[in-house]
Amino acid sequence: MSFGVNVKGFLNDVTGSKKIVKERTDKWAAASPIPNDANKKDPIRILADQLHPAAMQCKIVDIRDASPTAKTFRFESVDGHIPPFQSGQYVNFRFQIGESNLTRPYSISSAPYEARRKEHPFFEITVRANRPYLVPDYMFQNLKVGDVVDCNLPFGTFYYEPLRDSKNLVALAGGSGIAPFHSLAKEIAYGKLKDSGVKLTIMYGSMKSNDIVLFHELDQIEKDCSDVKVVHILSDEPEWEGEKGFLNKDLIEKYTMPADDQGRECTYMFCGPYPMWRFCKDALNELGVPQRRFRCDVINNPKDVTQIPGYPVGKETETYKITVVRGIDETTIDALASEPVAVALEKAAIKVDTHCRNGECGFCRTQLLEGDIFVSPIGDGRREMDKELGWFHCCSAWPLSDLKVKIPIME
Repeated sequence: MSFGVNVKGFLNDVTGSKKIVKERTDKWAAASPIPNDANKKDPIRILADQLHPAAMQCKIVDIRDASPTAKTFRFESVDGHIPPFQSGQYVNFRFQIGESNLTRPYSISSAPYEARRKEHPFFEITVRANRPYLVPDYMFQNLKVGDVVDCNLPFGTFYYEPLRDSKNLVALAGGSGIAPFHSLAKEIAYGKLKDSGVKLTIMYGSMKSNDIVLFHELDQIEKDCSDVKVVHILSDEPEWEGEKGFLNKDLIEKYTMPADDQGRECTYMFCGPYPMWRFCKDALNELGVPQRRFRCDVINNPKDVTQIPGYPVGKETETYKITVVRGIDETTIDALASEPVAVALEKAAIKVDTHCRNGECGFCRTQLLEGDIFVSPIGDGRREMDKELGWFHCCSAWPLSDLKVKIPIME
């Protein structure tokens, strides 16, 4: 049987390898002594670093009131470059507070086009005071114009995608959950999505009319752009002339837009507190909204862990020990059963890399060596193999016994 392979002959084929070895040796001798030739720039590497920088330093250039209980912080990059992001993505900040190194995510409230300006490009976050666990009040009390902070961006997949989403969008927001939708509204009114056919109805739940976050900014956008409509719903102001009470099935149905020009149902997007998420999720299920048409931002776990479905009520009053393994080093710390493992690590000044704070991103992936934990089913982003092999995300897991865990060593 012939395979049609041409050969030069046994000696030529076998001894030809010597020629290849000599060519390689000559090239090595002629190569630069500097690894990867520092004078040669890799355009793909440069682009990757610009799109996904490992870390950034940003300066606070403005702080202003967004309501009596909320502030908007404006940041410019120290090196002048802000990675491109989409409305709905978030930035992760790292703060040194006492001995603890804390990371906290915040939705970007400014629009993407504002980060593309030729002069003084910026991004903004809008933060509400008196939120659980330290950082929001720290920002209010300590950060000032001119301060430089460490951060990373962008993160998250909570943004409009024309291949997936309808052009008719309904935003369901509560409290500071308005931030990503303010970004989206500005991008529709003044940015890349202007004249794109995308229409946005924001259904925004607040308590009182004098404490609506970004009220004046939303009002101006609505006046400037007919494609953006804002419906305020107040829970604690009986004399309010608009919608009152809580965001519910009837109100969602009342303001739901028809299918878009391709016949697709409107897409519902949610960002707000955990109790409101449960309300809206149930309401949309009752309305028969397909799961593919309901998308939500990272849902922060409630401060009271017993509100999370499946938590063994009664355990929340316990205190446990966690043995933390980092390489050959072992440290034992105290941990409250009512707080996630990540919080125990932070309180003990043990660095842990967290981003989303809700188990979705996987940056705080941790190995459980011994003990029992409760993992929140909300946003559990673990792979099936991780679940089988005992890996968990420490920002969304609570101790149910003494634990032994292994975490990466961070500088």
